[in-house]
Amino acid sequence: MRIDLHTHSRASDGTQTPRELVQAAAAAGLDVLAITDHDTSAGWTEAAAAADEYGVELVRGMEISTRHGHWGVHLLAYLPDPTYAPLVDELDAVLDGRSARVPMMLERLRGLGIAIDDEDVRRAAHGTAATGRPHVADALVTLGVVADRTEAFDRFLGAGRPANVQRYAAPLLDTIRHVTAAGGVSVIAHPWGRSLHRLSEADLAGFRDAGLSGLEVDHQDHDREARAELRAIAGNLGLVVTGSSDHHGAGKNDHELGVNTTAPDQYERLLDLADAAASAAGRATPEIVRG
Repeated sequence: MRIDLHTHSRASDGTQTPRELVQAAAAAGLDVLAITDHDTSAGWTEAAAAADEYGVELVRGMEISTRHGHWGVHLLAYLPDPTYAPLVDELDAVLDGRSARVPMMLERLRGLGIAIDDEDVRRAAHGTAATGRPHVADALVTLGVVADRTEAFDRFLGAGRPANVQRYAAPLLDTIRHVTAAGGVSVIAHPWGRSLHRLSEADLAGFRDAGLSGLEVDHQDHDREARAELRAIAGNLGLVVTGSSDHHGAGKNDHELGVNTTAPDQYERLLDLADAAASAAGRATPEIVRG
């Protein structure tokens, strides 16, 4: 059984529609797919219809932009009630922050002599709810300024680069609690990747005590040593271990569907925890699409 629990569609910063994402998952031989667009459930309905058509088991989720102290942390939320008001309020604030910083990034790019405007980014974003840096990067690719997203981030948009602008991110511990109260379960995405700060076992124990269910251990940003250490920490803390591609279609190299997967027993643990959270919350949470 091949299970990929972290993927993105055009509803955020992937390059495939939700339907195309599910179709690609079926072609890649995946049995289970989670759609986890950034800070939005906008792709769920289209993905669910496609999953039923293509015979893929679909888990509806999202990847929420959060902050702990001075550090950004991405939180994967699976099967929460998307109408739960405190969660909706945080997601709206995050999305507003994403959108608000785009004009500031464009102003900085223009200050560097690059002719780019809002319309360039709108065309790159394809109407997504979560416009952000990847779409600015895609616009730079289309304009011929850079070859790909990686170069755009390395030269202009990444942390410490000349067009980078900070934005709002939801408080991590509060968000974990909101996901739990919404009847869902949460997993820290790539906990030792993309950050200058390594979350410690003590940090992760505090997140678990707030309701965290798991760690994404098998990820392209983690080398073999990091994976072994994180797997041991997850065992010490009783957390579920997941693995995934973090697939973005053509928007990210070396993250093909199924490049990392979640073990079936860990997937079942996660679903059991989701069932318990939904029961405790008493909310109408999304069902697994069995395909």
